[in-house]
Amino acid sequence: MTKYKVILFDLDGTISDPKTGITKSVQYALQKMNINELNLDKLECFIGPPLHVSFAEFYGFDEVNTQRAIDFYRERFKNKGMFENKLYSAIPLLLDCLRKQQYTLVVATSKPTVFSEQILNYFDIDKYFDLVVGSNLDGTRSSKTEIIQYIIQKYNENSLDDFVMIGDRKHDIIGANNAGIDSIGVTYGYGSLKELNDSNPTHIVNRVDGIKDILGVL
Repeated sequence: MTKYKVILFDLDGTISDPKTGITKSVQYALQKMNINELNLDKLECFIGPPLHVSFAEFYGFDEVNTQRAIDFYRERFKNKGMFENKLYSAIPLLLDCLRKQQYTLVVATSKPTVFSEQILNYFDIDKYFDLVVGSNLDGTRSSKTEIIQYIIQKYNENSLDDFVMIGDRKHDIIGANNAGIDSIGVTYGYGSLKELNDSNPTHIVNRVDGIKDILGVL
């Protein structure tokens, strides 16, 4: 068994595949902003980073238009998009094994906490997690560094060596590095192997069972 005690999981692209719900909600928001994007594959870049970062980076929106786009996105996402989502098949068994081995499990996501909790409940996996930490609806606490640091403060009886962050994008790995904890990059999500390697993770795996191997799950 590894040294880790507190396991932080990213949500989108790590626990579940949210492509349909996220990309269609982004498409809806862009249409409201008079931009027609028919190719949902081009919108995969929105999976992982905070929305305000993605709308500004990929469409050049200023602060006002970014907030308008986020509001339009949430119109669709909260009613439909969050449920257009598929759990990675091996995840429930992994979570069950980790709980039985008395790991502390935490969701660390840039998605708003309120939506994250509903998604975990929808998949009936909320029971495995001790804590869910996401962003606030007003856009604060949206960076992975802030989220991870918040979790570390919550578990301040643990040393940094007790924590590991699992995620599929560079933001997860960079956040872990900034917070001084180890990380596991997963290539089955939406970050490329190059993106993850360039971010300097502690470990890289290409399937959910690879997480089990690193954590020493029986």
